[in-house]
Amino acid sequence: MKIIFPEVNTNELAKQATTEFPDIEFLPADFLDHAADMLQQGIADSLISGIDFPSRDVVIACKNHLKLSSDYFSSCFICEKGNQVLALADGGVNKHPTKEQLYTIVEDTAKTFIKYTGNQPRIAMLSYSTNGSGGKNPDLDKIHFVINQIRQTHPDYIIDGEMQLDVAIDPTISTKKYPSSQIQGDANILITPDLNSGNLLYKSLERFGGFTIAGPIIQGFTIPLADLSRGSTVADIVLTIKVIRSLL
Repeated sequence: MKIIFPEVNTNELAKQATTEFPDIEFLPADFLDHAADMLQQGIADSLISGIDFPSRDVVIACKNHLKLSSDYFSSCFICEKGNQVLALADGGVNKHPTKEQLYTIVEDTAKTFIKYTGNQPRIAMLSYSTNGSGGKNPDLDKIHFVINQIRQTHPDYIIDGEMQLDVAIDPTISTKKYPSSQIQGDANILITPDLNSGNLLYKSLERFGGFTIAGPIIQGFTIPLADLSRGSTVADIVLTIKVIRSLL
């Protein structure tokens, strides 16, 4: 297995993290377009970058060189603490997703989660509102559209919403606020309505919640990709490599 990691020879955190994977060959690259072009040529199986590059530059390089396997590309974070594993999307790419983009975000995040964990997706569509408590809003209409579509196309997935975060992850609060929910406070995939909320939530899980964060994992291309945060730790990089390896 070969993974292009442009910063592998220049960033100390990258050097330290990659030593834990003697079975993987990590290839350096001079710049991001070069890295993406190497992928296009089939020189490697995947790309991990971003520890020293802005996310926008990583995503643009991939967009300009690589083919899509989905209608849209998106991102998700894999968040781990002890035995708890959550997937969170989209906190890295889509600013204000349309209902079609939101559907693809859910579908591709569930696929990523299944490949990494082998567990059944329990998808909470997050919002300021729980089960209609916030009144009518076009953002809620998008959520309900996605839920209905996913239930038709992936009847083996458990998906519900709209719901607030505490309802998604706390069975006691779920029983009080949303007793009919299929999630019952046991979500393992959290879907936020926009980039602002997704990015803030993942940073909160990392900085306040003590989670190790992989990614963002860039979804929707024919090759699995990862765009590390420039604030990533060695543990974050190690987890990111593990997730990418599971997707190959």
